[in-house]
Amino acid sequence: MNPTPIRLAVMTATVATAALAGVATTAGAQTLDKVKASGSITVAYRESSIPFSYLDDKAQPVGFGWEICGRIVDEVKKASGRADLKVQTQSVTSANRIPLLVNGTIDIECGSTTNNSDRAKQVTFATNYFYTGTRLLVKAGSPVRSYADLAGKKVVSTTGTTNFRIMRSYNEEKKLGFELLGAKDHSESQLVVQSGRADAFAMDDILLYGLRASAANPAEWAVVGDALQVEPYAIMMRRDDPTFKTLVDGVLARLMDSGEFATLYKKWFQSPIPPKNINLNAPMSQELLDNLKARSDRPAT
Repeated sequence: MNPTPIRLAVMTATVATAALAGVATTAGAQTLDKVKASGSITVAYRESSIPFSYLDDKAQPVGFGWEICGRIVDEVKKASGRADLKVQTQSVTSANRIPLLVNGTIDIECGSTTNNSDRAKQVTFATNYFYTGTRLLVKAGSPVRSYADLAGKKVVSTTGTTNFRIMRSYNEEKKLGFELLGAKDHSESQLVVQSGRADAFAMDDILLYGLRASAANPAEWAVVGDALQVEPYAIMMRRDDPTFKTLVDGVLARLMDSGEFATLYKKWFQSPIPPKNINLNAPMSQELLDNLKARSDRPAT
């Protein structure tokens, strides 16, 4: 017998409600319980956040944050009792990384995400594992050497980043009158400058050094301007899951205590890295050195 329109509507609504409930259950589940039940964990990476997580010449994610995520996954296997745990990978952007974490598509993000108070309303951050500030990437011959030089020019920044928000506020505060453009990721932002559509790319300085070093001709690029602010990067997890945060913070603490954190730092920031064997020559900042002992997860304002 065919269902009546009313019955069909009720059945459709019931199915839709069940589907939504399933999504909510997945997203709201404690991470270790979710991992144990599903037999898999989904780790998010960035495609061009050198040297935190990015794609190598084989289109595989690599980097400082990515390796630390690997150590975390090893601990998750032990804690969940799933030695057979399957690791899924998921590329994310600045714009979609938080929504994909909140809705349960990804379980952890190890990239170049700033730990700030606004984001902490939606997600949880582990112990801070890097500190950086906003500076400018320009062509080597550019007259732009400071923020004052941006007056009346075009500036690009990656959408969904704190840098985009900071540059918009700075422009309003200083009344520089530059046009702020948005790009989907860091590679596209650099391309906007390379093609002459913008005069400067505003982003975290360590990412700019990475993009410059991996360019076809690094000498064509310069990182200029004083850092506008100092902000921490941290691994990102879902909110209200203290057990998983304790696990992640515990892995970071052991890496810091054993010296393996320093070894990984030297590997990715002070040694030749793939795909072009470039060396960022970036020593640890005093803020990071201090946090190896303090183990703070304090957000930027």
